[in-house]
Amino acid sequence: MHGIDNPFWAALDSIHADLALRCGEVARYPAAYAPFLGVAADGIEATEALEQLVAPGESVYLIGAVPRVPAGWTLETFGVLAQMVRDAPLQGVDGPAIVALSPAHRADVLELTALVYPHYFRERTMDLGRYFGIYEDGRLAAMIGERLGTADAREMSAICTHPDFHGRGYARRLTAMLTNDTLAGGRLPFLHVSYVNTHAKALYERLGYRLRADVPFRSLRRAAA
Repeated sequence: MHGIDNPFWAALDSIHADLALRCGEVARYPAAYAPFLGVAADGIEATEALEQLVAPGESVYLIGAVPRVPAGWTLETFGVLAQMVRDAPLQGVDGPAIVALSPAHRADVLELTALVYPHYFRERTMDLGRYFGIYEDGRLAAMIGERLGTADAREMSAICTHPDFHGRGYARRLTAMLTNDTLAGGRLPFLHVSYVNTHAKALYERLGYRLRADVPFRSLRRAAA
């Protein structure tokens, strides 16, 4: 079993252990970073841990293992995500300069993600890894980042382009750059994409990413007090 079979838990138990809010075999990110929760294995009894980590009325999201669902909680499956990997370098894509994004760029990042990647990006998500962008006419036109990961793998995430800059190859340029940099560092690049997002999935396939696994994406909601 590879760590990315259970990516939320694997990241919270390794590269993000210093951020993890943890109780035994259950861990989550602080809400300001991401609304994600991981458990060590399917079917574990985790009622006490979940009650400590998840507030009444709050929803958290899971990819991979799920615990036994306590009374008063609701588990919902949204669908299946394609987990895709690339294990060989990509051909570089020419284009404008790529900028390493820092806290000084946070407002631009949050503005772009609120527009085109709104569901799971939070105030401090970009602190989970490295993020990069392309600016055009003083505006953040496109971006990519690292979110989940283990010692030997990194997730390509928040790959998005402002609608005003579609069709310029910026997403391809950013994905090729970060994929190749990740491979050069001895880590496997992987990503998650919904089958509903046919445009993005087709882009990753053209770049040479291959399907590794289908992974259910779920929410777990605690009843309101």
